[in-house]
Amino acid sequence: MHGQTESSSFAKIVVIGAGTMGHGIAQVCAAADYPTTLFDIEQDFVDRGLARVQKNLDKGVKRGKVSEAQRDATLKHLAGSADFDAALAGAELVIEAVPEKIELKQKLFQDATRVAGEGVLLATNTSSLSIAKIAGAVAKPERVIGTHFFNPVHIMKLLEIVVGPQTGDDVLAAIQAFGARLGKTCVTVRDSPGFATSRLGLVIGLEAIRMVEEGVASPADIDTAMCLGYGFPMGPLRLTDLVGLDVRLSIADYLSEHLENGAHFKPPALLRKMVADGKLGKKVGQGFYSWDSK
Repeated sequence: MHGQTESSSFAKIVVIGAGTMGHGIAQVCAAADYPTTLFDIEQDFVDRGLARVQKNLDKGVKRGKVSEAQRDATLKHLAGSADFDAALAGAELVIEAVPEKIELKQKLFQDATRVAGEGVLLATNTSSLSIAKIAGAVAKPERVIGTHFFNPVHIMKLLEIVVGPQTGDDVLAAIQAFGARLGKTCVTVRDSPGFATSRLGLVIGLEAIRMVEEGVASPADIDTAMCLGYGFPMGPLRLTDLVGLDVRLSIADYLSEHLENGAHFKPPALLRKMVADGKLGKKVGQGFYSWDSK
């Protein structure tokens, strides 16, 4: 492990994947004064991710949540790259935020190790995949841990830390310190399909979809009921639109297959149909709600 595993001090953090989650993770790392590089396979993706960080920060300044000095310092700590070897050189913590495909995550961690060495800590932003399986593909699996961030990363206070069966105690301590430095409240859970948040959040979301399918109530009324009746900050169907219907479908398929009592994670036909029809939620402008460009 690198020399400062026990502290929150990483000389360089690399975030792989500049999409919805990746750009947000890079932003909060840079805002906590970590030298951070955002990597993606195409320069266009990197540029778009960096532009979204800039937009988030400008909005924060406008609303009085971020000072101009904080914005400038964050941008100073943030770099972008589409050159994998150059981006990963000298990395002490790598956080991947790529699509939920286990083989892709395994290969990325193998490649990251090849460039950054066997001391690099490897964190996966998976919301449901097995940490043990991802870690099984690399030498020294004790340095692999789950860091499940929530969208939008720069606003959501929670960091779900997922400990694999081989994750080292020093690695857990380093990531807890890292989470604290980011200003997140950390919860630690054992590596189990769906962890804590995806498992509980998804079962409510799927039941809400079944209710729409059965004509029990409209998406807006179901969401209003959960917000005002149960204090949810956002209704389960609106949240499904935000997360992405395709993302929720793949997690539901995974959990229904891998959990002992997985029957209630079986995806409703309506969810499959909406995904097949390309109604994936906010990112495409249409899900359970219509999302215009505003």
